[in-house]
Amino acid sequence: MTATQTATTLAPNPQFQRENWVDLCGQWGFAHDDADAGIGENWWNRADVFNRQIVVPFPPESELSGLRETGFHPVIWYRRSFAAPQLAADEKLLLNFGAVDYAAKVWVNGQCVGAHEGGHVPFSLDITHALGEGEQVVVVRAEDRPQDVHFPRGKQDWLEDPHSIWYHRTSGIWQPVWLSTVPALHLTDLHFVPDLANYRVRCEVRLNNVPSAPVALTIKLTAQGQSIAQQTVTMSEAELRFDIAIPQLENGVHRDYLLWTPERPNLIDAEVTLEGKRPDIVQSYLGLRSVGVGGKRFLLNGLPYYLRMVLGQNYWPQSHLAAPSPEALRREVELIKEMGFNGVRIHQKIEDPRFLYWCDVLGLIVWEEMPSAYGFSNSATERLTREWMEAIRRDKSHPCIVAWVPLNESWGVSQIAERPDQAHYASALYHLTKALDPSRPAISNDGWELVESDIWSVHDYAPDGEGLSSRFHEPADIEAMLRGMGPARRRIVLDGRELGDKPVMLTEFGGLSYLPKQGEKWHGYSTVDDPQEFEDRLRDIFSAIAAMPHIAGYCYTQVTDTEQEVNGLLTASREPKLPFETLRDITTMPAASVPHEQIDNARRKARKAAEDAEPID
Repeated sequence: MTATQTATTLAPNPQFQRENWVDLCGQWGFAHDDADAGIGENWWNRADVFNRQIVVPFPPESELSGLRETGFHPVIWYRRSFAAPQLAADEKLLLNFGAVDYAAKVWVNGQCVGAHEGGHVPFSLDITHALGEGEQVVVVRAEDRPQDVHFPRGKQDWLEDPHSIWYHRTSGIWQPVWLSTVPALHLTDLHFVPDLANYRVRCEVRLNNVPSAPVALTIKLTAQGQSIAQQTVTMSEAELRFDIAIPQLENGVHRDYLLWTPERPNLIDAEVTLEGKRPDIVQSYLGLRSVGVGGKRFLLNGLPYYLRMVLGQNYWPQSHLAAPSPEALRREVELIKEMGFNGVRIHQKIEDPRFLYWCDVLGLIVWEEMPSAYGFSNSATERLTREWMEAIRRDKSHPCIVAWVPLNESWGVSQIAERPDQAHYASALYHLTKALDPSRPAISNDGWELVESDIWSVHDYAPDGEGLSSRFHEPADIEAMLRGMGPARRRIVLDGRELGDKPVMLTEFGGLSYLPKQGEKWHGYSTVDDPQEFEDRLRDIFSAIAAMPHIAGYCYTQVTDTEQEVNGLLTASREPKLPFETLRDITTMPAASVPHEQIDNARRKARKAAEDAEPID
């Protein structure tokens, strides 16, 4: 079943997988094209220019690619051969890319089979018509202009060497490449949107084409090996939305075995079969859970839930934005949970679907954030909007994702407080996000200068708990901050917007640098010199936040040291700077804003005291 795979057997997209996919990762031919001569010289028909090797899917700037070339190379080319699987008369062969940064053009056997723009999202190309006899050849041209600030680049530096909080680039192919055999009429999209209040799941399906005649689509849902629903519908168009009843959800007392939470990450396996001359069978899964806001709290399954998140750059020294191995993606989730957090805010990155799979399986909440552009222009607006829509299209069925963040700290809209066009853009992104997925909260511009938003999210790098308490403990202080200037000397909520009963969250804080390397450039928000001071400062800050009765959650900066940004709880090699048990004790302090945590903690202490007091025979 999909929800019980291991890292080594994991498909490139575990939530949408077919049997018999073929991995094309590994050694490819490689060439720089600094003069941008490849198009004019027909490199897609030449083998001689590919006189170097690269290991896909690692970017050429990284060590694991075999190259480690971090300079400016705006155009790069890839080439490899492969054996095509035998196709039946009514089958097609798809060539799939997890992500190519930033723009890609693809040839098979000298024929252009397609192009794609957007460096963090997947695309698939039908290459059936280009197949020949014997060995097949695929060539990819990737263009990633290092100094262009008008396309979504996230934390990738526009300078040749990393500075401040920006890192080495991740160019070209950086997620898996694979082949998949599909029927002529096949599924391209499959989304599940739980509706717990009405005991059902909304299913959204899209096909590659309009059926020539109506076809049957059957969905089977199982939980822990037991069937909970099966439904067949008829598709006469390329898209269809329909509801699947889940009767077991009606028992409000005994339905917990079905619901997804980080503490009990129950998943429902889904098998989807599209009938036709040759059936298309897709294995998927979903999580039955609801997320929302109300009464100034974040709500999970209709109940207040305190978010304990940590900021994840998800960057590895040896492979950059690409994970060094499938196992590393699972380990990243495990490390975050071992430190006591129940969530991660993936920062300036659309993460690999296999990482999201492990968040679903192991139970870790995710805020998904779009990588920013740094200039504001028509092209920047078009590029980011298009790629953001593709990211939501890929990821909207993941139960772990509980919030969408299209903009961060006014990056790309630096004059949003003074320019109506930038404010309209941020508002439009919020409303577009809600139109594509109304089932989750959306944050228009995380950190400050918020327009329409479901959560008032604030970034505050005060060096101690006293500084945080002065702004976040009392309701009057919180309201004054939200309506006025925030800690970063920016307005938090832009003029004319009602605060309402939306939750307030501290979504970046901390950033303590413990023992930065002397003589080297490094970045942190404040510095500590020894382990005890590091622990004391963490306890001071986290204690202050836990005592705040009006804060609905937090996000600490950050999981790991990353390049010169040495403010992680873990080193860049994923070693803890304090023992895991110490970190858990700090991060899991009961929150004053969620009374049941205080009660549960008191009960745990009472039980432990009673156990310790029992005489030993």
